[in-house]
Amino acid sequence: MTLLTGVLLLVGLLQLPHAPSAQAAPTGSRTVDVTIDSMSPSAPTKSDTITVSGTLTNNGRNTITGAHVGMHRGDALGSRSAIEAVTHRTGYQPGADGQEVEGHKEKIDKLEPGISRPFTLSVPVKDLDLGDDGVYQIGVSLSGRSQAAPSEQVLGIDRTFLPWQAANVDKKTQLTYLWPLISSTHLTAETDADAQQTPVFLNDDLAAELAPGGRLQQMVALGKNLPVTFVIDPDLLATVDAMTKSYRVDGPDGPMGKNQAVAKQWLHELEEAVKTHEVVALPFADPDLASLAHHGKRVPSALSHLGPATDLADKTVDTILGVKPRTDFAWPVDGAIDSSIVDVATSAGAHNVITRGDSLRETGGLSYTPTAARPIGGGNTAIVADAQLSQAFEGDMSKAGNATRAVQEFLAQTQMINLQDPDRQRSVVVAPQRIPSVSQAQAMATALRDLKESGRWSQSLNLGGAAKAKPDPAATRQVPSGAAYPSSLRRQELSTDAFRQIQGTQSALDDFRVILAQPERVVTPFGNAIMREMSTQWRGDGTGAAAFRHSVRSYLDGLTKKVRLIQKSDATLSGRSATIPVTVQNNLFQGVKDVTLKLTSSQPNRLDPGKSQQITVDGGHSQSFKFNTTANANGRAWVTAQLYTADGKPYGEPMTFQVNVTEITATVMLVIAGGVLLLVLAGVRIYLQRKRAAAQRAEDGSDDDGSDGEPGTDGDNGGTDGDEPEQPSDPTPDTGSESSGPSGSGEKVDR
Repeated sequence: MTLLTGVLLLVGLLQLPHAPSAQAAPTGSRTVDVTIDSMSPSAPTKSDTITVSGTLTNNGRNTITGAHVGMHRGDALGSRSAIEAVTHRTGYQPGADGQEVEGHKEKIDKLEPGISRPFTLSVPVKDLDLGDDGVYQIGVSLSGRSQAAPSEQVLGIDRTFLPWQAANVDKKTQLTYLWPLISSTHLTAETDADAQQTPVFLNDDLAAELAPGGRLQQMVALGKNLPVTFVIDPDLLATVDAMTKSYRVDGPDGPMGKNQAVAKQWLHELEEAVKTHEVVALPFADPDLASLAHHGKRVPSALSHLGPATDLADKTVDTILGVKPRTDFAWPVDGAIDSSIVDVATSAGAHNVITRGDSLRETGGLSYTPTAARPIGGGNTAIVADAQLSQAFEGDMSKAGNATRAVQEFLAQTQMINLQDPDRQRSVVVAPQRIPSVSQAQAMATALRDLKESGRWSQSLNLGGAAKAKPDPAATRQVPSGAAYPSSLRRQELSTDAFRQIQGTQSALDDFRVILAQPERVVTPFGNAIMREMSTQWRGDGTGAAAFRHSVRSYLDGLTKKVRLIQKSDATLSGRSATIPVTVQNNLFQGVKDVTLKLTSSQPNRLDPGKSQQITVDGGHSQSFKFNTTANANGRAWVTAQLYTADGKPYGEPMTFQVNVTEITATVMLVIAGGVLLLVLAGVRIYLQRKRAAAQRAEDGSDDDGSDGEPGTDGDNGGTDGDEPEQPSDPTPDTGSESSGPSGSGEKVDR
């Protein structure tokens, strides 16, 4: 048993991986990292000399001596897939890389471990012994000796591509390159309460993109001299246009923006650039069509934003840039489509859907790349961008080696497309990443410039022309089903709940706008913000998207609460009629109108609070409105005040207060009647006393006409003198502290 346990333990130890004390150093043809940083010219002619520059880095443990840099020419590649395979090859492969070109070397005396040094190698094209037109693999190697390899051998190699076209072809490939001007969301829904409605920005990061050397500045500066089609999100134009005026940055005591000059300069440069280019405008804020198709359709009214977004796109570009854009193109994220996305994309008039070859895949076994335009039914056209060309510059182009390799591969792929079937002219579309970095844009521009300067196998065509190109009857036209949509993209979509939140904000906005004297002051910024909530720019940033939706709704709720009822204290009514004042406060910059104020009694048989009133309140004011109230019985009643919009919807929170009704009771009436009776009896008594006194004077011979100075009477006529008390008038009803006069039109109370 002990022996068995020991054997099992030994086997376990033998199976454990051994952790090396240090990472193993590369050997053989991977000892030195050779990087080609530049190649000029990119597409040479027979009389040119190719100059290649780069960097050598010794990743081995030994010093390399007696070394040199040389160039290798491999055989012409036969397909687009062969080009792609070269990019994944590592190490020196004599059969594929070919022999070193004789007579052209750069000597490297010594290269110590961990040390890098530059190199430059020039070779005339004629010495490369190029044959027929085609794409050739070019390798640059370092050969030398080291303690581990005493004989000379290739210690490192890097590869690139040499497009070789001796003369112009008869039928050049038509190339359309989209040049996107798109940015993330920068504007909030908030504006200051001033006449200019000063906009509030999330941050001031956009200024860095617009400034010299910034991403958007480079996109315009590079694109204006390139054969490209500008694809613009109009929201970017509207945001930059807002920056040209007074604006504020969000946050506690947010500062005023100071980058008006940068914004004006960028718009001026773009305005000049688009004069000679086709402009395609995406729907305002670049809505996420896939999210709308997969989740938004479940929420009523979600799709209703596409039409206004398209109309606003046309108006925005025309107003700011002075050009009429094309608005009949839709561009789903990464060109990925299914039937539901196509339905949504075309619902607002965009009959051309930009997709990509990895979404609308070829199934007919074509030996060539077909023309991009494909009819897909219903009068709609799919513009199938080439997947390899569209993704050519998605890597880290800040490294010179990566950028040079991408440029050369791009040129090689475009030439190979032409070589696939030189007698068949085709139209190819390139739809790159939506928001290229500065280095990516520069690499793209380099490739397009080199392609234009060569001009031997391709020619430029705008997107409108590509959409009209004659379709290839053998190319795939079947739109894939939803099951084929990439799961990685589906995980980034806006959820159904997100669209419900958007719908809730829109409904709240609709209820708010109907009471405003100047609804455009609210509808425009909030309407644009709601469109921004559906933008493709929230892909991969679900937290940011949720925060933006919350901020828009919170700000809208805050505005709606600025129109409210002021809480009223409990009231007491003594009597059958009175007036009750109710105060409405409007802390908005503008006035409100077409609002109905209504009082409702919890016991209408006891208390009738009066008829509802249609009211208006000026901006920045509070106003009281009087209600004629009638009491039918004594006791307590609750009264609820509520504002209503013109369509009968309650607006804001109700306000409830208590009214105590006190009527005149029977006991009080008896007391009053007894008092009146006593007054009458007292008057009769005084009258009888005076009558007896008069009779007594007559018996005593004092019958005169009052000359003795006593008040005279008229005998039997029953007249009274001035000492007789007056009949009290009917008492005035007690209405408490409230006025019993008729209701006025309201009393303004300035804040």
